[in-house]
Parts: sequence; structure tokens; C-alpha cells
Amino acid sequence: MGQGYILDSNVIIDLVAEKLPSNVFKQLSDSLLFTSVISRIEVLGFQTTKLEEEKFISLFEDLQTLSLTEEVVLKTILIRKTNKIKLGDAIIAATALVYDLKLLTRNVSDFKRIEGLEVLSSHD
Repeated sequence: MGQGYILDSNVIIDLVAEKLPSNVFKQLSDSLLFTSVISRIEVLGFQTTKLEEEKFISLFEDLQTLSLTEEVVLKTILIRKTNKIKLGDAIIAATALVYDLKLLTRNVSDFKRIEGLEVLSSHD
């Protein structure tokens, strides 16, 4: 793939809440957008209002959700062995690496030590 972005859970939340800077929103509108199945679980697993949930579901319908393949699982294990990182973040990072996607996140520091991962801030 290589030409798209995988959106971290916090970016999905900010996108629905209309909290992304306009330059980031413009950049996203011209790109291929993906998400990890873990972000879908994280975002939809929180208590939200009915309207927020509808907005999240609509956004997930527009994004291609990338599943946990064996390659993603093995990459996640390697990331967890070599970095102190939460499981959800490791899955998102592994998915980005396996599919050659840039990771867009509000929490760049959570991912900065992962070798080979291109991480971009959603609030620059």
C-alpha cells in the first residue's frame, strides 16, 4: 500500500469531534485512510451518546478496517518484545508496518521508538 494512513483511535475520536486542525483534515481528505480492527474495538467499546456512536459507525464504514492477520500478530509480538508499549498500540503499529502505512496519531511519543514506523502528529 504505502500511500495511505492508518488512523490511531485518538485521531478517529478527534475527527468525529471535529477537533482536527484544518491542514490535517485537508491532508486526510486527499489520502487513502485505514484503521486497525483494534481501533474499531477501542472506539466503539466506550460509552458514547447515540449520535456519537452513529458518527463513529459511519466513519468506520468509510475507512478500510485492517484485520489481525498472522503477519500482524507476529509483528505485534516482536514490537512488544522490543518496546515498552501497550498491546493496542503495538497492534496498531504492527498493522501500519505490515501494510506500509504512515501512522497518524495525537500521541507520537507512544510510537517514536518503533523501528521503521513513520509516525505523524495529528496536531501539527
